[in-house]
Amino acid sequence: MTQSVGGNDAAGAWQQRDSFEALEVALSLAIPELVGRMDVGAAISTLGALSRELPTHTVRSEGQIQFQQFSTPPALARLAVHLARLSSDDILLEPSAGTGIIASLAKGAVRDLMLNELEPTRADLLAAVFPGTKVYRHDGAKLSALLSGTERPSVVLMNPPFSVSQSRGEDQNTAARHLRAALDHLLPGGRIVAIMPDWFSPSARYEETFRRTLEGARVVLSLRLDKGGYAKHGSGIAVRVLVIDKVPGEMGVSTVNRGSVCELFAALPTVPPRAPLRDPAQSTAPRPKLSLFRSVKTGPARPVVVRAAQTNEVRPVDYEVLAEPAAMGEQRGVYADYRPSRVVIAEAGEHPTHLVESAAMASIAAPKPSYVPSLPERTVTARLLSAAQLETVIYAGEAWSRDLHGRFTHPSGEVALKEEPDGQLYRTGFFLGDGTGAGKGRQAAACILDQWLKGNRRHIWISKNAPLLEDAQRDWTAIGGLPSDILELSRWKIGEEITAPEGILFVPYGTLRSSRVEDTRLDQIVRWAGEDFEGVIVFDEAHEMGGVAGGEGALGQKQGSLQGIAGVLLQNTLPRARVLYASATGASDVNNLAYAVRLGLWGPGTAFANREQFISEIRDGGIAAMELVARDLKASGLYLARALSFAGIEYDILRHDLSLEQIAIYDTYCEAWTIIHQNLEAALELTGIVDGLENKTLNSGAKAAARSRFEGTKQRFFAQVLLSLKLPSIYPAIDAHLAIDESVVVQLVSTAESILNRRLNELDPDEREALELDLSPREYV
Repeated sequence: MTQSVGGNDAAGAWQQRDSFEALEVALSLAIPELVGRMDVGAAISTLGALSRELPTHTVRSEGQIQFQQFSTPPALARLAVHLARLSSDDILLEPSAGTGIIASLAKGAVRDLMLNELEPTRADLLAAVFPGTKVYRHDGAKLSALLSGTERPSVVLMNPPFSVSQSRGEDQNTAARHLRAALDHLLPGGRIVAIMPDWFSPSARYEETFRRTLEGARVVLSLRLDKGGYAKHGSGIAVRVLVIDKVPGEMGVSTVNRGSVCELFAALPTVPPRAPLRDPAQSTAPRPKLSLFRSVKTGPARPVVVRAAQTNEVRPVDYEVLAEPAAMGEQRGVYADYRPSRVVIAEAGEHPTHLVESAAMASIAAPKPSYVPSLPERTVTARLLSAAQLETVIYAGEAWSRDLHGRFTHPSGEVALKEEPDGQLYRTGFFLGDGTGAGKGRQAAACILDQWLKGNRRHIWISKNAPLLEDAQRDWTAIGGLPSDILELSRWKIGEEITAPEGILFVPYGTLRSSRVEDTRLDQIVRWAGEDFEGVIVFDEAHEMGGVAGGEGALGQKQGSLQGIAGVLLQNTLPRARVLYASATGASDVNNLAYAVRLGLWGPGTAFANREQFISEIRDGGIAAMELVARDLKASGLYLARALSFAGIEYDILRHDLSLEQIAIYDTYCEAWTIIHQNLEAALELTGIVDGLENKTLNSGAKAAARSRFEGTKQRFFAQVLLSLKLPSIYPAIDAHLAIDESVVVQLVSTAESILNRRLNELDPDEREALELDLSPREYV
């Protein structure tokens, strides 16, 4: 190594890990000549003996840990090639090719090789060792999507990473995801030989994952190599070797278990013959959707619909800029029909539901934009985004193309920026104030997609709570993204480094403000983003940060909220971030703009010296002043606010008169809660939280928490009781509307989802088969 690189390891010219890489490449080059003419048994025995003479991999680099680089032992690689039953007509894919040991053993037996390796150094080595062979550099878990349109393999030999994904970080199902992607890309009738983690089996715990991964395929042979097979690679794990044919059939077969590769080969039954390859164009039965609440049944075959091939190239969004603003829409009361005031997007469609904006806002025209976003062609032509939604992408990109007036520094421990001539430039943000139904989530996703397709692959999506992750995934996938692109921050503990090299980091506001002594979530996010971060930060439901300014509350002066402060600090720490605020209540209260530090509402070049002066003077001006702020923001191209039209809607109140029996039920529950309240006070005294003798509180925090929990539970309880008491009037009203062929929509204020999930988790398999759940208000007690 010293002679090759011109220096020794002490001087930093090379590392011991590099020597192991060089040794494996040498094996890849030498193995075909060494064992190429031997029969399988002799080759496995020779390679096993050779491995025992090689040095043990005692050093692991950070890259090896990050990419889980445990190359396949040569003897095991030769066994895998034997199990594949290769022919001269085969196209072989190795999704995690490493240093090419498997590929070197298989190259002479197939027509063509397709190699994939994400780690740059190993990918370069593969290109050098296998000249003329196509070497891809993709995440193996996404191969079926990323290699779409290329020639599909008839055989796959794979040794995937077991528990670290490049898009998800630590993920126990990483190997299963890689295997599923390989199966999707494999030709029908093709064969996969996969080296999988020991847990991947149809056991009681992992049966569902096993069957979902292998859906549409059958396992024809199952082998298990006990601990020790990877000893020379610095790991004592046991592995399973599965031979899988992509034809429907049985997934569970008996497993041959041995302590070495030689013993496995000796105990090996006849390797099953390959299935005939089938035309991939032939239609296959759709996968059934699995549910806990119904049995899975395969319906009758549906007719095949043949459509013309569609293209979905990324291209600029064509639009015309109007020299004069479009005429104001028809006014109805305080609202006017919405229309983009400065742009015409010919290929885009109207919004699915009629949109309006306030007449005051409609009278203001947005400025002429020049920014041209780039999106997949069908996003526009198939009308996945309406003209109003595309207008948001245009103006957000326009806002992000300029900076705030002045330069600023961010003093440690302070929330406000400080103006400094030698400070940094801060990118201007954009505020999306659309109401419910206008599709704020899809517009945010489109803004991210525009940057994603320009190569900017790290973004942050902050939302109200964790369950909204599904909404973010829905909006992202609706315009062409992958669900795996969205990463839950909760996968990484506080203090751990976020290992995903790219993706959309999903962060609930409550998580953003959380911290421990040694680290904070905010610092963890900033480290992942990097100082030069230029991705999009979406503050969905941005009013959740509204308390950042503090001010007067019901109980007097109050400090700024922790999550509001955390949101502002995130903006201050990443000056080049593209900030998108999304809230339907943006201009309703001045506090709902106090966190919007990227709109240029105060500071240099404005009428207000700082945020405090802005809040004070706008608050004194009342709602009229807030309206002027919103109009000014729209005129600057920094704000859009549309809402669904309620034209033609009629309201009527359905009144329910309580019966004597219902009144008695309500009174009985009130008496029960009175008893609980009395016992709560006794419990506070018994636990030393209050002193009954002196009528003194000893632990005010615990007392407040207990009473808050009690009052919150009581309110939720009686909310459900009142709802149930109204049902005798609601049901007949529903039946009456249905009888005259009218649709009925019932809005549930609370879905009791958390209670349902808790009850489902408590059930054993037999109880799940015959579900009988009681989700009545008694659950709250």
